[in-house]
Amino acid sequence: MAETLLSPQPATPRKIVHVDMDAFYASVEQRDAPELRGKPVVVAWRGRRSVVCAASYEARQFGVRSAMPAVTAERLCPQAIFVPPDFTRYKAVSRAVREIFERHTDLIEPLSLDEAYLDVTHNKTGLPTATKVAITIRRQIREELSLTASAGVAPNKFLAKIASDWRKPDGLFVIQPQDLATFLPPLAVGRIPGVGKVTEERLARLGIRTAGDLQHYDLATLESNFGRYGLRLYHLARGVDHSPVTPNRPTKSVSAEDTFEADIPLSATEPVIRRLSEKVWNASRREARIARTVVLKLKTGDFHIHTRSLTPETPPASCEELTAIALSLRERVDLGADRLYRLIGVGLSNFRDPEPDAAEDAGDIFAGLRLNAS
Repeated sequence: MAETLLSPQPATPRKIVHVDMDAFYASVEQRDAPELRGKPVVVAWRGRRSVVCAASYEARQFGVRSAMPAVTAERLCPQAIFVPPDFTRYKAVSRAVREIFERHTDLIEPLSLDEAYLDVTHNKTGLPTATKVAITIRRQIREELSLTASAGVAPNKFLAKIASDWRKPDGLFVIQPQDLATFLPPLAVGRIPGVGKVTEERLARLGIRTAGDLQHYDLATLESNFGRYGLRLYHLARGVDHSPVTPNRPTKSVSAEDTFEADIPLSATEPVIRRLSEKVWNASRREARIARTVVLKLKTGDFHIHTRSLTPETPPASCEELTAIALSLRERVDLGADRLYRLIGVGLSNFRDPEPDAAEDAGDIFAGLRLNAS
């Protein structure tokens, strides 16, 4: 029964490479500005509400990490050099990395601008092993882009992602099928993708700290404690992951949000909603599929998140319509006039294929990169 809930086992063993660029945004900044090389670089806007987008390995030695408040990073590393992010440049470099991947395989599943899965079971260049493909890709990235990447090679996506992190930065690690009996049992459960701090604590309360501990629990027990994720844990602890590399995954949502320097009342959010709606609308025009649901996200000053959504009978056909719906959703927020907000987000979701007539008119104008696609 458990197997039927997973992707079917492939007819032939897969050869998967996971490539992860090293401290990508910070490394691009250091590459393009020689005076930053060897120094603690933090990619972030300065400000009380700003968060770290990336940190160089020199900054990481002080405990600076991505998604950390910028003020915390500055406290941990007073000598850090703060550089505002330049996503246009990072996307251009990401496209150049993608072009290198495409020399080797068409089966590429990007996870973000700086990492991707590649299925090289049958590679374009005729290299005899997945390890040689990974070595070649890393060399091409270094020689052509003056950047470094770490790579993991394994028989499935789960293991390849773990492997790419094993010898970071600028490392390569290979997990062969015959290695699983020795590699997995001592693996800390926190290294299993999807196991965050909360799940790790719940597992620890059951006495589960390693994949080996997890292997001693039957499926029924794990499902009773973790629901559907219990099935995933059961299989990952045994190195089982049949999910394929999926190129060009359909967009599920497009969104943009803004965190304010100081909390503001709901009545002051209209300019922000208008600006975010325009940003989201422009991003959605790059998609061939059409979004049917508009979402408004609000985070209060005490960090509570509230969302309002609407799926109109017909999808918004213009930026003005999207903006009007987003503003109408604001009217459905009734938390009191004195409530203050620290973040506003606008999104489009529930993407569907266009009707035949609309598809004929779409042409190629929707090709391009996604904004905050998930």
